[in-house]
Amino acid sequence: MKDKRTSSPRDRDYSHRSLFEKLGVTGQQHVAVCGIRNGAFLLELDARLPNAASQVLRTKYDLIFVQIDGARDLKRIARAAPHLRPNGALWVFHPKGRDASPADARVRAAGIAAGLVDNKICALNDTHTATRFVIPLNKR
Repeated sequence: MKDKRTSSPRDRDYSHRSLFEKLGVTGQQHVAVCGIRNGAFLLELDARLPNAASQVLRTKYDLIFVQIDGARDLKRIARAAPHLRPNGALWVFHPKGRDASPADARVRAAGIAAGLVDNKICALNDTHTATRFVIPLNKR
């Protein structure tokens, strides 16, 4: 693995990567979605996977994508967290901007309350941000 201190600026620049590369979708993962209503996203996600993403949380997953459109949806984070594989990632899609509801801080607090840590963020589209939560290393 390359040392981050010696990596080139291109290695740290994500602008040339597709959304699915930024989200870590590699094609051999067991994936679930919860509350995602973006049909184009779901179609492209399923096209990259050997099996369609599960719409119901039944087992452990490498990646879980959760849509949060209001405070009432924050409970989806706690419901999804137990379904993560130890090295899995829970991506939370939530409104972005100064007036976003729920605010970034509430989304982060919900992830932490579910026993996770946030370690990456990327723009999903013009209206939503994607925040990645993972199980802390000392709990894997």
